Amino acid sequence: MSRIIDISIPLENDVLSDPPHLAPKIQYIEHRGAVDSMLKYFPGATADDLPDGAAWAFERVQLNTHNGTHLDAPWHFHPTMSRGERALTIDEVPLEWCFQRGVKLDFRHLPDGHVVSAAEVDAALASIGHVLEPLDIVVVNTAAGARYGHDDYVDSGCGMGYEATMYLLERGVRLTGTDAWSWDAPFRYTVEKFAASGDASLIWEGHKAGRHIGYCHLEKLGNLAALPPTGFRIACFPVKIKGASAGWTRAVAIFDE
Repeated sequence: MSRIIDISIPLENDVLSDPPHLAPKIQYIEHRGAVDSMLKYFPGATADDLPDGAAWAFERVQLNTHNGTHLDAPWHFHPTMSRGERALTIDEVPLEWCFQRGVKLDFRHLPDGHVVSAAEVDAALASIGHVLEPLDIVVVNTAAGARYGHDDYVDSGCGMGYEATMYLLERGVRLTGTDAWSWDAPFRYTVEKFAASGDASLIWEGHKAGRHIGYCHLEKLGNLAALPPTGFRIACFPVKIKGASAGWTRAVAIFDE
């Protein structure tokens, strides 16, 4: 028997899971509102011919590929990966990357906007007694997870910097994840640091690690606080969108019991 924990957030209206101009829009058409759409297939039929006068329910959804819990492909980060190869699009991501042993690092104590270092990743792994193996899926539980559904969600949580990301990739990790809006620190903090320093290498530094070693990451995970550090697998197969930079996924943690 397996126990499954959902680590995805829903697609929904009226929750600031994205900046407003990027937010999903869902129109719900319920059973009686859809009668005409059903009857057009059956000339001569009326609403009285349908049980309880009810047709089908359906939804019209306006999304971008980075709404909700999704898997970013290397193509999202840069045109090339692994120092010169054409970056993989979401339909080209090896499925083996998407179903592997999971490892959770707990960074909820770190302040919003903090950029995690390689040393902090190393210390977090040591604290749970875990040695990374190739293709481990490493997810980070940040303070953002508790802010989902609140107006400050997009600006919450720490981010994974270039050196922290490379620490994972150099050990064979090819898929990572976060419960924050972005793998990198929230943009508002990077904007402030860039304005003060003029250092352009700070911009999207975790994502840009993919130029050197190709990888994927999950963003906007949910419920990571329910997971132990180890002892589970993660499944996160993306929707297969030709040539796309990301695909939505119902990510889950699986415990064999």
